[in-house]
Amino acid sequence: MEASGVEPSGVGAGIPSAGPPDPQGAAGQPPPSLDMAALQASLQAMTGRPVRMVQTHVSWILLDGEHAWKIKKPLSLGFLDFSTRRARELACAEELRLNRRLAPALYLDLVPVRGSLAQPRLDGDGPVVDHALRMRQFPDDALLSRRLVEGRLEGATVDRLALRLAAFHRQAARASVGDGYGVPAQVRGATAQVLAALARYGADPRLASLAAWCDAEGRRLRRSFEARRRAGWVRECHGDLHLDNLIDFEGDVTAFDCLEFDPALRWIDVQADIAFACMDLHAHGRPDLAWRLLDGWLQDTGDHAGMAVHRYYLVYRALVRALVLALRRSQGAEAAGVDYLAAAQRLTRPGEARLLMTHGPSGSGKSRLALALLEAAGAVRVRSDVERKRLFGLRALEATQGPQAYSARTTRRTYARLRRLAGELLAAGYPVIVDAAFLEPSQRELLVTLARSMGRPWTLLDCHADAALLRQRVLARRQLGDDPSEAGLRVLEAQLEHGDPLRPEERAHCIDVDTGAPVDVAWIAARWAAMAGEGAP
Repeated sequence: MEASGVEPSGVGAGIPSAGPPDPQGAAGQPPPSLDMAALQASLQAMTGRPVRMVQTHVSWILLDGEHAWKIKKPLSLGFLDFSTRRARELACAEELRLNRRLAPALYLDLVPVRGSLAQPRLDGDGPVVDHALRMRQFPDDALLSRRLVEGRLEGATVDRLALRLAAFHRQAARASVGDGYGVPAQVRGATAQVLAALARYGADPRLASLAAWCDAEGRRLRRSFEARRRAGWVRECHGDLHLDNLIDFEGDVTAFDCLEFDPALRWIDVQADIAFACMDLHAHGRPDLAWRLLDGWLQDTGDHAGMAVHRYYLVYRALVRALVLALRRSQGAEAAGVDYLAAAQRLTRPGEARLLMTHGPSGSGKSRLALALLEAAGAVRVRSDVERKRLFGLRALEATQGPQAYSARTTRRTYARLRRLAGELLAAGYPVIVDAAFLEPSQRELLVTLARSMGRPWTLLDCHADAALLRQRVLARRQLGDDPSEAGLRVLEAQLEHGDPLRPEERAHCIDVDTGAPVDVAWIAARWAAMAGEGAP
């Protein structure tokens, strides 16, 4: 939608209970409505610019080249009720409040519509007949959905989005245990309602197997849902983080158009929120960017334990988008594109849980290669440089203070933490990359014994390069200050002097990579998968 300030599809993650829309007021009659053609003409006269009108199934939007004016339709659809002027005003005010959390530069203010229903206007005096939410207009190519379709969505943009959403989720208000949000019955019930609504739009043979999977997984994860609720992971989220609601505008990669009309759809597990964006990248054929987004978000939030429920929410979000498309089709809108039911089916299938440990001194390219590999292989990473700092309550790029951060005791605690996180992720069914130096045999054995105890295959990724290149990389990294690693030349020299070589039995599980030469990441991913299939744990 050219130069829009809103998401063309209208509401997104809501409508779990919606069947075909019923645009009636409380008394069964359509409520009186603004003459939008007259309001469009009035706005054009006021601004002196051409004004274009677009619609979602719940709103009108007037676009004047500088602002987007969003007016809610006087509808009652079951999942929302905008049939009274007061209800629409409150919904607009709530939409303004909620969206300013992530997009304060876009959401400006609430403006009264004055005059009469037949001759409404956005300036002058007169009685208030409705309200408009005023937003800044932005070009279509700011939408991440457009950039993805055009092949212009870059990894660096996804990294910035991951950090933006992670900060939002860390700061979001937490639901109290007594609120009832995020209880297992509610989580499972929302999924069941979406499936039931999909069935009302027409028989699809895939729904039965998806319903069976969701029911079985929902039952299996009941304790996990409850534990996360009690641990404070249910928060006031965005609720609708699909690609059409993600934007890169004036240097800020963020989200807009959150769900304001039903608190239960935004007071959710943060994993349910980030899963929406990840799902949409998977559904649009970019699993590499989905895994990259998840990796950046996990490194910042530390919510690796939440991966136990992540796959369930991926499937739920795919079902929600399938329902949105079905609703659009029922209203006569074109809704071609992604087959979200097919995406849901794919996302029910877990990858093979297996373990890979990086090995090599500072500057050997372990973390860079680990990032590329997790994109190619579909894996979750835990990173020693990040988890070491997390032990001290620090973020990834915050500097540690004092020698205790790199003492032998802290190093042992760090590797113990890596072992625990890797175990949780393997138990959740994910391929895991543990990104650390692993220069001491005892450190490697700690993870090898974990994999063996869980019956999972393990692999070592041995990264190395010429010593002069290692020194050059370490110096460059320190100067840029954009990496969690704080290792300098002194650390590197000690590693080169004292690091223990891999043992012969470890070499049998090793992929050797000279990072001083071009690296074929696809080959490494294939080799890792093959070795996991070949070898006994």
